[in-house]
Amino acid sequence: MTAPNTPDGSTPGPTVVLAPDSFKGTATGPEAAEWIAAGFTEICPDAEIILVPMADGGEGTASCFSGEVCTLPTVTAAGRLTEASYVFDATGGGSGVAQAYIDVAAASGLPAVADTPVPGTGDTFGTGVLIADAVSRGAAHIVLGLGGSATVDGGTGILIALGAQPLDVTGRALPQGGEHLAELADIDTAQLNVRAAVVEWTLLADVTAPVTGPEGAAAVFGPQKGADPELIGRLDAGLHRFCDFADIYPGTPGYGAAGGVPVGLHWLSSVVTGGAPRLHLRPGAETVAEAVGLPGFAADSDLVVTGEGRVDGQSFTGKVVGTVLDIAGRADTPAAVVAGEIRTELPDGVIGIELGPRSDADGPRRTESQLRDAGRRLAERYLETCTDQG
Repeated sequence: MTAPNTPDGSTPGPTVVLAPDSFKGTATGPEAAEWIAAGFTEICPDAEIILVPMADGGEGTASCFSGEVCTLPTVTAAGRLTEASYVFDATGGGSGVAQAYIDVAAASGLPAVADTPVPGTGDTFGTGVLIADAVSRGAAHIVLGLGGSATVDGGTGILIALGAQPLDVTGRALPQGGEHLAELADIDTAQLNVRAAVVEWTLLADVTAPVTGPEGAAAVFGPQKGADPELIGRLDAGLHRFCDFADIYPGTPGYGAAGGVPVGLHWLSSVVTGGAPRLHLRPGAETVAEAVGLPGFAADSDLVVTGEGRVDGQSFTGKVVGTVLDIAGRADTPAAVVAGEIRTELPDGVIGIELGPRSDADGPRRTESQLRDAGRRLAERYLETCTDQG
């Protein structure tokens, strides 16, 4: 970790890759990377900083990709008017196939309904509006980030937005959300948006949960969306019914993400293909890391830094922190974690920096102040380590 001398005898600064996730509700991934960088360079002004903000399928995933940011009116999980954005790439990253990057959390996420959760009646219709808009622009491939949803509707809201209406045994439209999904008898496709139905789907998930059961979408994620035990039972039964209707194994790993959204999209794609769906479920953090070139940056750097609001055991189960540390380890590059809290032991040799206490004097910029301070302390720790090993 000792830097070589330059031709004029000076020691060049380290190359530092900053690849944090968002600090939920307080800083986006790009903001966190920028503010940590600002603090780091106060102590180490010669450092070359490479900003590679990360995501794992949840909030901020779409913004990790290049393209035109499209913002339009839609609705929240509770059906209230809002605006949401996604990224549209007409070139498909050079593939020639136009694609869109959409976060379920953008329109159907938890923050918009945090004060009045809607676990039973909330739906993903707002996400379907974004998908329909992307298809109208020519998208033939939808990359959908599944994290952070406020719903357990099996993706039926998306289906409705795309013209497929779930019905009960009397032929009436089912109420919105997953609460009555156990009453599903048929899905009317007379008004189906066929162009949307035939797209190729890549679903990015940070979980491997099955659809139903004690490890399923309702049981594990229902409580954080506001569901009580009685409602969880009904939501689980509804998802099980949807799987039966769609001929999907309810134990399929990852299909429980975003309240079972993969179930609805699997059914939709299977209907139009007449066979195997054009759907691929991939680990979110790993896919984003590949897309932004993180392995290459890590191999050519002196330090890789990641972080999130709270680091615990779940941080190493397909999420950003664990994925970035794995990439740094494979590159044999020193690594560090910046977090509001670190509640688990970090791998050997990884520097851990917790944010300092909030100061009311910082006002609305207190998270920025905390992350800048963390960047300064990280630089000091890094330089101490270099000296010790030099």
